[in-house]
Amino acid sequence: ELQDLPREVFAVDPTSMCQTPNMEVLYRCRKCRRSLFRSSSILSHVEGNGPAAFAHKRITDSTQLHDDGRDKCTSYFTEPVQWMEPALLGVMEGQLLCPKCTSKLGSFSWRGEQCSCGRWVTPAFQIHKSRVDEVKTVPVCDFQAAKS
Repeated sequence: ELQDLPREVFAVDPTSMCQTPNMEVLYRCRKCRRSLFRSSSILSHVEGNGPAAFAHKRITDSTQLHDDGRDKCTSYFTEPVQWMEPALLGVMEGQLLCPKCTSKLGSFSWRGEQCSCGRWVTPAFQIHKSRVDEVKTVPVCDFQAAKS
């Protein structure tokens, strides 16, 4: 059982820092706008086989196994962030809820989860893209130059 995790495992909570470094995207809860994680916390993975990877579960008709041009990955897989710590301790998997408004953001599993693109990600701290907003910072010096 996981009762205590080293502090180095967790990414810094964006609300504990004063500023977001330039050119880094901040992700916020779509419901309450609380800052959740930065783009530097997103873990990339090689795109999987798409719906074909799920063929063993439900899809058997090969005509359904085509790429329709939509974004295959519907979630972000992140490193654990400090606000997640209470949910992670003592359990292998569960839901990730916004620390401010408690709306469901995604899920986690120390064993891993399958991305919508078909790739298996381990461990998985999965945040659904539809539950967060991207906030891109605009450098102030560029803004002032554009004004004049």
